[in-house]
Amino acid sequence: MSDPLAIRTATADDIPVLHALIERAYRGDSARGGWTHEADLLGGQRTDRAALADILADPDQLLLMRHDAAGCVSVTRREGGIGYLGLLTVRPDLQAAGIGRALLAAAERAAVAHFGTLVVEMTVIAQRPELIAWYERRGYARTGETRPFPLDDARFGLPRTRALAFVVLEKRM
Repeated sequence: MSDPLAIRTATADDIPVLHALIERAYRGDSARGGWTHEADLLGGQRTDRAALADILADPDQLLLMRHDAAGCVSVTRREGGIGYLGLLTVRPDLQAAGIGRALLAAAERAAVAHFGTLVVEMTVIAQRPELIAWYERRGYARTGETRPFPLDDARFGLPRTRALAFVVLEKRM
Protein backbone atom coordinates (compact mmCIF):
# COMPACT_ATOMS: atom_id res chain seq x y z
CA MET A 1 0.00 0.00 0.00
CA SER A 2 1.22 3.46 -0.77
CA ASP A 3 -0.28 5.06 2.35
CA PRO A 4 1.58 3.83 5.47
CA LEU A 5 -1.34 4.90 7.65
CA ALA A 6 -4.03 3.21 5.50
CA ILE A 7 -6.91 2.07 7.69
CA ARG A 8 -9.53 -0.50 6.77
CA THR A 9 -12.44 -2.36 8.31
CA ALA A 10 -11.33 -5.53 10.06
CA THR A 11 -12.66 -8.94 9.04
CA ALA A 12 -13.00 -12.26 10.84
CA ASP A 13 -9.64 -13.31 9.34
CA ASP A 14 -8.01 -10.47 11.31
CA ILE A 15 -9.21 -11.64 14.73
CA PRO A 16 -6.10 -13.66 15.72
CA VAL A 17 -3.65 -10.85 14.89
CA LEU A 18 -5.86 -8.16 16.43
CA HIS A 19 -6.33 -10.16 19.61
CA ALA A 20 -2.56 -10.57 19.95
CA LEU A 21 -2.04 -6.84 19.25
CA ILE A 22 -4.58 -5.74 21.87
CA GLU A 23 -3.21 -8.02 24.58
CA ARG A 24 0.38 -6.97 23.80
CA ALA A 25 -0.51 -3.28 23.95
CA TYR A 26 -2.65 -3.30 27.11
CA ARG A 27 -1.34 -6.02 29.41
CA GLY A 28 1.85 -7.60 30.70
CA ASP A 29 5.48 -6.67 30.31
CA SER A 30 5.24 -6.24 26.53
CA ALA A 31 2.77 -3.37 27.07
CA ARG A 32 5.34 -1.46 29.11
CA GLY A 33 7.22 -0.79 25.87
CA GLY A 34 4.64 1.91 25.13
CA TRP A 35 3.09 4.70 27.16
CA THR A 36 -0.62 3.80 26.86
CA HIS A 37 -0.71 0.48 28.71
CA GLU A 38 -2.81 -0.58 31.68
CA ALA A 39 -0.34 -3.20 32.89
CA ASP A 40 0.25 -1.45 36.22
CA LEU A 41 -3.49 -1.22 36.91
CA LEU A 42 -4.81 -4.49 35.49
CA GLY A 43 -3.64 -8.02 34.90
CA GLY A 44 -5.34 -10.77 32.95
CA GLN A 45 -6.90 -10.28 29.55
CA ARG A 46 -8.04 -7.05 27.90
CA THR A 47 -10.43 -8.86 25.55
CA ASP A 48 -10.87 -12.21 23.89
CA ARG A 49 -11.41 -13.50 20.37
CA ALA A 50 -15.12 -14.08 20.97
CA ALA A 51 -15.61 -10.42 21.95
CA LEU A 52 -13.83 -9.31 18.78
CA ALA A 53 -16.02 -11.65 16.71
CA ASP A 54 -19.08 -10.14 18.40
CA ILE A 55 -17.96 -6.64 17.36
CA LEU A 56 -17.53 -7.75 13.76
CA ALA A 57 -20.95 -9.46 13.70
CA ASP A 58 -22.82 -6.46 15.15
CA PRO A 59 -24.19 -3.98 12.56
CA ASP A 60 -24.01 -1.28 15.24
CA GLN A 61 -20.24 -1.67 15.64
CA LEU A 62 -17.18 -1.17 13.47
CA LEU A 63 -13.67 -2.42 14.09
CA LEU A 64 -11.07 -0.51 12.12
CA MET A 65 -7.43 -1.45 11.80
CA ARG A 66 -4.26 -0.18 10.23
CA HIS A 67 -3.45 -2.20 7.12
CA ASP A 68 -0.38 -3.79 8.75
CA ALA A 69 -2.18 -4.54 12.05
CA ALA A 70 -0.08 -1.98 13.96
CA GLY A 71 -3.24 -0.55 15.49
CA CYS A 72 -7.02 -0.77 15.76
CA VAL A 73 -10.06 1.03 17.15
CA SER A 74 -13.74 0.26 17.55
CA VAL A 75 -16.79 2.48 17.33
CA THR A 76 -20.29 1.58 18.46
CA ARG A 77 -23.59 3.23 17.58
CA ARG A 78 -25.54 4.25 20.68
CA GLU A 79 -28.90 5.97 21.02
CA GLY A 80 -29.26 9.71 20.65
CA GLY A 81 -26.59 10.19 17.99
CA ILE A 82 -23.79 8.96 20.24
CA GLY A 83 -20.88 6.92 18.92
CA TYR A 84 -18.84 5.12 21.58
CA LEU A 85 -15.13 4.82 20.84
CA GLY A 86 -13.12 1.97 22.35
CA LEU A 87 -10.15 -0.36 21.97
CA LEU A 88 -7.87 2.32 20.55
CA THR A 89 -4.71 0.24 20.33
CA VAL A 90 -1.25 0.86 18.90
CA ARG A 91 1.63 -1.59 18.95
CA PRO A 92 3.81 -0.52 21.92
CA ASP A 93 7.00 -0.05 19.89
CA LEU A 94 5.17 2.21 17.40
CA GLN A 95 3.40 4.47 19.88
CA ALA A 96 3.99 8.21 19.44
CA ALA A 97 4.35 7.76 15.65
CA GLY A 98 0.95 9.21 14.69
CA ILE A 99 -0.87 5.90 14.36
CA GLY A 100 -3.21 6.58 17.28
CA ARG A 101 -4.11 10.02 15.92
CA ALA A 102 -4.84 8.52 12.50
CA LEU A 103 -6.97 5.74 13.98
CA LEU A 104 -8.88 8.20 16.16
CA ALA A 105 -9.62 10.45 13.19
CA ALA A 106 -10.70 7.45 11.08
CA ALA A 107 -13.02 6.24 13.85
CA GLU A 108 -14.59 9.69 14.15
CA ARG A 109 -15.16 9.88 10.38
CA ALA A 110 -16.59 6.35 10.32
CA ALA A 111 -18.92 7.09 13.25
CA VAL A 112 -20.37 10.07 11.40
CA ALA A 113 -20.54 8.35 7.99
CA HIS A 114 -21.91 4.97 9.12
CA PHE A 115 -23.97 5.86 12.17
CA GLY A 116 -24.81 9.55 11.87
CA THR A 117 -22.93 10.23 15.09
CA LEU A 118 -23.27 13.70 16.56
CA VAL A 119 -21.09 13.10 19.63
CA VAL A 120 -18.26 10.62 20.13
CA GLU A 121 -18.03 9.37 23.69
CA MET A 122 -15.44 7.27 25.44
CA THR A 123 -14.44 6.16 28.89
CA VAL A 124 -10.86 6.26 30.15
CA ILE A 125 -9.61 4.85 33.42
CA ALA A 126 -9.41 7.83 35.80
CA GLN A 127 -5.94 6.74 36.96
CA ARG A 128 -4.60 7.44 33.42
CA PRO A 129 -4.16 11.25 33.46
CA GLU A 130 -1.60 11.22 30.64
CA LEU A 131 -4.04 9.39 28.37
CA ILE A 132 -6.94 11.67 29.32
CA ALA A 133 -4.71 14.65 28.48
CA TRP A 134 -3.86 13.09 25.08
CA TYR A 135 -7.57 12.87 24.23
CA GLU A 136 -8.18 16.40 25.50
CA ARG A 137 -5.49 17.68 23.12
CA ARG A 138 -7.54 16.06 20.33
CA GLY A 139 -10.72 17.90 21.22
CA TYR A 140 -12.31 15.60 23.80
CA ALA A 141 -13.67 17.12 27.00
CA ARG A 142 -14.53 15.64 30.36
CA THR A 143 -18.27 15.52 30.88
CA GLY A 144 -17.99 15.48 34.66
CA GLU A 145 -19.49 12.00 34.68
CA THR A 146 -17.69 8.98 36.08
CA ARG A 147 -18.72 5.35 35.70
CA PRO A 148 -17.78 2.34 37.78
CA PHE A 149 -15.13 -0.04 36.50
CA PRO A 150 -16.37 -3.65 36.25
CA LEU A 151 -14.06 -4.78 39.05
CA ASP A 152 -15.45 -8.28 39.34
CA ASP A 153 -15.79 -9.08 35.64
CA ALA A 154 -12.62 -10.90 34.57
CA ARG A 155 -13.51 -10.26 30.91
CA PHE A 156 -12.12 -6.75 31.48
CA GLY A 157 -9.01 -7.79 33.38
CA LEU A 158 -7.94 -8.41 36.94
CA PRO A 159 -7.69 -5.14 38.90
CA ARG A 160 -4.53 -4.53 40.90
CA THR A 161 -6.50 -1.93 42.89
CA ARG A 162 -10.20 -1.66 43.75
CA ALA A 163 -10.09 2.13 43.27
CA LEU A 164 -10.55 2.02 39.48
CA ALA A 165 -13.23 4.14 37.82
CA PHE A 166 -13.90 5.55 34.36
CA VAL A 167 -13.93 9.22 33.36
CA VAL A 168 -16.34 10.01 30.51
CA LEU A 169 -14.99 12.13 27.65
CA GLU A 170 -16.87 13.40 24.61
CA LYS A 171 -16.35 15.34 21.43
CA ARG A 172 -19.02 16.96 19.27
CA MET A 173 -18.71 16.06 15.61
